[in-house]
Amino acid sequence: MANSELSFNDRAMDVVDELTFRIHEMGVEVVPVGRSQVIDCGVNVIGSVAAGVLLARICMANLARVRLVPGHVKEVPLSVVSVNVGIPVAACMACQYAGWQIKVGDYFAMGSGPMRAAYGGEDLYNDIGYRQRARRVVGVLESDKLPGEEVFDYIASKCNLSPDRVTLLVARTASLAGGTQVVARSVETAMHKLHTLGFALDRVVGGFGAAPVPPVAKSDLKAIGRTNDSVLYGGEVTLYVTGDDDSISQLGPQVPSSSSRDYGRPFAEVFKGYGNDFYKVDPMLFSPAVVSFQNVQTGRVQTFGALNHDVLAASFFG
Repeated sequence: MANSELSFNDRAMDVVDELTFRIHEMGVEVVPVGRSQVIDCGVNVIGSVAAGVLLARICMANLARVRLVPGHVKEVPLSVVSVNVGIPVAACMACQYAGWQIKVGDYFAMGSGPMRAAYGGEDLYNDIGYRQRARRVVGVLESDKLPGEEVFDYIASKCNLSPDRVTLLVARTASLAGGTQVVARSVETAMHKLHTLGFALDRVVGGFGAAPVPPVAKSDLKAIGRTNDSVLYGGEVTLYVTGDDDSISQLGPQVPSSSSRDYGRPFAEVFKGYGNDFYKVDPMLFSPAVVSFQNVQTGRVQTFGALNHDVLAASFFG
């Protein structure tokens, strides 16, 4: 599908409208900020897992079906968030990936969503394309604070718009909505790992992923650990691919999280060992526990990795 056929931000606004229409049901709040508005989904409000599902759809420009299904870890019942993506490069890499670090004064947030494609400042877009002009932009921020006018001004300037054309949604990691939208990144995590390994992403024509939604943690730091563990040790992804099978056979063992030297311990423990510095963690760790490649041209299925419920239980319930 050509870039011109997709208006990422307009598609995301359809879901924003759905969220605001169901505002009381979702447990979120619309907060005016100057001429703009921020939707608090999990900073000063409780929010909900259902709001997290809509956040995930907004992150992916409404290019994926996101659902909650029943699951368990060590026989403890938990929700599992499943993601079905038909255009994974656009949905996951151009929109969902948290590739924009928002730093304005003392405010910091990781930025996701289709506003990234309107900005297009990340080198990633040189590889995948999908830079877009937009008449309005939508972004999802992972932060424990709501943004002020200066943050809207900054994002608006990067997207060549006025601040009133910017809509931001915010949730901290240690919240129902925040944790859910992070865990909904199972396919995106696999796609990013493939990009890191030099795999041609245009070979991936679809994806399905699922990972358990962890209990809300007491702190954002602990929540970062739990949400990462959900994907690293409990995430299962199927990628529908084209092309030859031999390249997948050679690359496959490097794709799941078990290929990393840091695999085998709860992420919070690994993170603490590196002084809570993401950039010191082995980048090979950031991928789902299980990745299966289904070649739609040859019919061959190749699966790599395994679930690790022992580490999940230690992270979630320890």
